[in-house]
Amino acid sequence: MRIAIVGAGRAGTSFSSALARCGHRVELVHHDELERIGSVDLVLLAVPDDAIATTAARLPVEPTRVVAHVAGSRSLAVLAPHPKVASIHPLITMPSDDVGAQRLVGATFAVAGDPLVRELVTSLRGRALNLSDEQRTAYHATATVAANHLVALLAHVERLAEHAGLSLEDFLPLARMALEDVTERGVERALTGPASRGDLATIDAHLGAIPASERSTYVALAQVAFDVTERRSRSLA
Repeated sequence: MRIAIVGAGRAGTSFSSALARCGHRVELVHHDELERIGSVDLVLLAVPDDAIATTAARLPVEPTRVVAHVAGSRSLAVLAPHPKVASIHPLITMPSDDVGAQRLVGATFAVAGDPLVRELVTSLRGRALNLSDEQRTAYHATATVAANHLVALLAHVERLAEHAGLSLEDFLPLARMALEDVTERGVERALTGPASRGDLATIDAHLGAIPASERSTYVALAQVAFDVTERRSRSLA
């Protein structure tokens, strides 16, 4: 497949490397070099979300080529006026170009629009989730929590660890075990700790021991743990 990728940030360069390794003919261009795009099957817009509509509008309309974006939160409407449009959003993190390129191969992708992007997923040996416009915002919110908020949670752990005179690295093995338990057993069976036991005295002691700035986060997460415990109890009743 002949592909032009617009945007040379982490997403664009990751896609460029991964697709080239899978045998596609790929050209990577900057957003201000649209005139360089020749005869291609697919133009993949890997620009910031707020720049998709303006970039698509500046791109000459070609009735035979597909124009797609890689944003998880944007609908296909931002790609007007192109007649063949699609979206392909990878459920991975891309902390660097090389890591992103590796993770794109075999990844899960949320796709919509022209079937050409499903062919692209197949070439990457990936899995496609068909996404409607009605699902898109909730899907992207879930992806944000799964990745970004998990990192934010570990920042909370890091601050608590430092307050206790320890480090985040001391607790990362525990976090990995918990994530493995969720993978193997599901959320309800993986939950342990004072909330799962209804141990309010221990939770009160925790709140007295941690910095005041961290208490609201602890309480919010403890409430979620109580909710999971209640759900587990109902399922076993």
